[in-house]
Amino acid sequence: MDMKTAPYLSIPFIALLFWACSTSQEVAVGGNSSVPPAPDYVQPSAWAALPDRKDAADEVPVGMEDHQLDGRTDIFFVYPTIYTQQREENDPWNADIADAKLNKKVDEGTIRFQASIFNGVGRVYAPRYRQANISAYWLRDQELQKRVFDVAYDDVRRAFQYYLDHYNQGRPIIIASHSQGTTHTRRLLKEFFDTTALRQRLVVAYLIGMPIEKDFLQNIPVCDSPDQTGCFCSWRTYLKGHYPEIHKKGNNIANTNPLNWSSDTLYASRELNKGAVLRSFKKIIPKVCDAQVHDGLLWVNKPKFPGSFLFNNPNYHIGDFNLFYQNVRENAATRVSSFKF
Repeated sequence: MDMKTAPYLSIPFIALLFWACSTSQEVAVGGNSSVPPAPDYVQPSAWAALPDRKDAADEVPVGMEDHQLDGRTDIFFVYPTIYTQQREENDPWNADIADAKLNKKVDEGTIRFQASIFNGVGRVYAPRYRQANISAYWLRDQELQKRVFDVAYDDVRRAFQYYLDHYNQGRPIIIASHSQGTTHTRRLLKEFFDTTALRQRLVVAYLIGMPIEKDFLQNIPVCDSPDQTGCFCSWRTYLKGHYPEIHKKGNNIANTNPLNWSSDTLYASRELNKGAVLRSFKKIIPKVCDAQVHDGLLWVNKPKFPGSFLFNNPNYHIGDFNLFYQNVRENAATRVSSFKF
């Protein structure tokens, strides 16, 4: 794939995201920025993926098939931060969903490379939302920070409510998200599933790329086997031996190994890695990396794929889904098969 048409996996983008996800530098408040108009989820343009139209979530690597039309499950996918450019003083803290350039990055990046994982088991819905600029994670002004993330969550919440009211029709649901998406879906699970009857329709939640406390939810446990349903999986991928700055050993962070689907510390060799999807989306690359749960992190030895010698940052956040693409795809099918319809 041409690097210019795959910004989500381009080297400059990876470098920026690795910087953003590893730094602990706080960002000072600057300027008075307006909030872009709220999405209207009645409009198809407010969705990055809908199952009844052609979009990037329909795409599959060679040898796979899109089963959205005959799948028995719905997937509600919330994408990570793509609004990563450095803000000027009067730029909005929240992205405008009418930004065509940003939408192109979303579609050609995370929708193609992450949301497409789930088209093998059901219909994929991915709302556009006024995501927070990545620098909002390090705002010194906590009140402003809360407002910025509340704007983003309100969009995700309204999109999910619209999906329930108009699209779901009582079908089982998979929640899937990465990075900032997980910042919002953890709230979504708490509000819509944890203590409500909707929990009975939850196949699984893949809450990837952000730390989730093991006991964050009252009634939805951490997944600990590959066919368990009504549970959530979570992991954050780093080079073996690396601890992020804010990590505390022995913490209460949930972690699921996507090669053996256990939360124990048993080592899983690269032989269990069914295949990653990297820059060339059309090609599955097996045995890219191993994995082992360690102190609330997922540690892997350096992945092996064409060009991997270029990647020396120990933070593999960008590959949380992609390094285990085929394993996650097959696991979603396993859990759907185990779900009691």
